[in-house]
Amino acid sequence: MHLSLPESDKNQLLEQLGTANLKFQRTYPGDRPDRQPVHTVYGGANLFKADTCQRMGDIALNSLQTYAPNFVELARVLRLEGHEHLPTLAAEVADLTARLDAMSEAERKKEHAWLAYSVYNKVLRKLRTEAVEDFRIDFEDGFGNRPDDEEDATAVQAAKELAKGMQQLTVSPFIGIRIKPFTEDLKQRGVRTLDIFLTTLLQETGGQLPPNFVVMLPKVTIPEQMTTMVRLFELLEQANGLPAGTLRMETMVEATQIIMDEEGRNPLMRIIRASEGRCIAAHFGTYDYTASAGITARYQTMAHPVCDFAHHMTKVALGGTGIFLSDGATNVMPIGPHRGEALTYEQLRENRESVHNAWRQGFAHTTHSLINGLYQGWDLNPAQLPMRYAATYTFFLSSYSDALHRLKTFVERAAISTLTGDIFDDAATGQGLLNFFLRALNCGAITEEEVLATGLTTEEIQSRSFYRILQGRRQQPA
Repeated sequence: MHLSLPESDKNQLLEQLGTANLKFQRTYPGDRPDRQPVHTVYGGANLFKADTCQRMGDIALNSLQTYAPNFVELARVLRLEGHEHLPTLAAEVADLTARLDAMSEAERKKEHAWLAYSVYNKVLRKLRTEAVEDFRIDFEDGFGNRPDDEEDATAVQAAKELAKGMQQLTVSPFIGIRIKPFTEDLKQRGVRTLDIFLTTLLQETGGQLPPNFVVMLPKVTIPEQMTTMVRLFELLEQANGLPAGTLRMETMVEATQIIMDEEGRNPLMRIIRASEGRCIAAHFGTYDYTASAGITARYQTMAHPVCDFAHHMTKVALGGTGIFLSDGATNVMPIGPHRGEALTYEQLRENRESVHNAWRQGFAHTTHSLINGLYQGWDLNPAQLPMRYAATYTFFLSSYSDALHRLKTFVERAAISTLTGDIFDDAATGQGLLNFFLRALNCGAITEEEVLATGLTTEEIQSRSFYRILQGRRQQPA
C-alpha cells in the first residue's frame, strides 16, 4: 500500500484542525447531564415562608383530588390516549382501578388503561413527595415596585425564612431569587436586594447556600448587564468568604432585542459568554416578550406564533452549549370562580368546568413546550402543578417504548462503534437518548428499573454521561 501525502505536512494540517475541533467542542459541549427541574414556581417574596413549598404541594394535591378524584376522570378531561374505552359508571371505575392495582407493571402495560392509570398515580405520588422542584423567591413582577424600606425588610425576612427552611428540610431541591432588572432606573434596587438577601442568608446559615441556588436577572438586553452581575458576584463571594465561582445566575429572554440586536444579529451567545460560565439557564418570559413584540393583552399567550419564533431562535443560538432552556407560564389559573362551602350544584358545576378548561390549556401548553424541546416551564399557582406533571409524565411515558428500543440498540452497538473511534459523534447521539431517560427518571415518570432495560448498568446511569459510558465500555476486553 502506497501513500502520497507527506507525513509531516499531513500531521501539521491535522494538528491545526484538531485545535479548531477542540475549540468548537469547548463552545458546544452538548447537553449538560445535570438534573434539570421540570418547572420553576414563582412566588412573591413577601409571601415566602419556610414551608411554602410544602403548603403548595398540599394545595395542588387537594385540587387534583377535588376535580379529578380518579384516573378515569383525569383521562376524560385531558382526552388521554384510550380515554374513550374507559368506563363511566362509578362502580365500574372502582372495579377497573382495583384490578389494575393488583397487576404487575408488566401486566398493566398490556391494558388500554395503562397510560391514564400510570399518569394519574405518578402525579399523586409526586404531589405527595416533591410537588415543587424549583422555586424562585420573586422580587420583580411577583413583588412589584414598593418603597425601599419595604423591599429591604422583605429581603431580610425572606432570607431568614429560607434559612429556616434549609434547617427544617422544607426547601425545594432547586431554589433562588429573582431580583429587579439592571435597567438604568432599577439597577440600584436590584443590587441592593441581592446584597441584603445574600448577606442575611449567609449570616443565618453560617455561610451556607441551599443546594442549586441561583440568582435570576430579568429583562437582560445587553452583555454588560451580565458582566456587571459577575463582578458583583465576585465582590459578594470575597466579602462573605465563599469560594470563587459559587454564585450562579440565570438570564431571561423577555425582549425582541435579545433575539435580534440593532445589527440584525442574535446576541444570546454574547450575553451568555458575558456571564463567564456562571449562567446556567435562559428562561422565556411569555408576557413581557409578547408585549415587546407589540401583541395586545388579549392575545398574549404561550400559543402565539411569536413565542415559537423566539423559542427556535433561542435554541439555535444556544443549542449544544449546555445552557438549560425554560418556557414561560400559562396565565389561566385552574381556580373556580365560586368560593365557600355552601355552594349550589350550579356553582359547583361552573367551578369544575372552569378548572377543567384551565387544565386542558395548561396541559396543551406544557405538551407543546416538550414537543419543541423545552423541558422546563413556569408555574404561577399551586393548582397548576397537577397539569405540569400530567403533561410531563404523558410525554415521557408515551415515548418510552420507542426511546427504549433506540437506546438499547445504541448500547448494544456501542462497543463496535467506539472501536472505530467515533466516540464524539456517538457520545453526542447517545447523550441525547440518555438525557431522555434521565429527565424521565428525575421527574418520576419512570423508575430506575425501566432505565436498566436499556442495557445500561446502575453505575453507568448514575454517571449521567454517555461519553463516560463509552469510555468504560471501550476499556472492557473484547
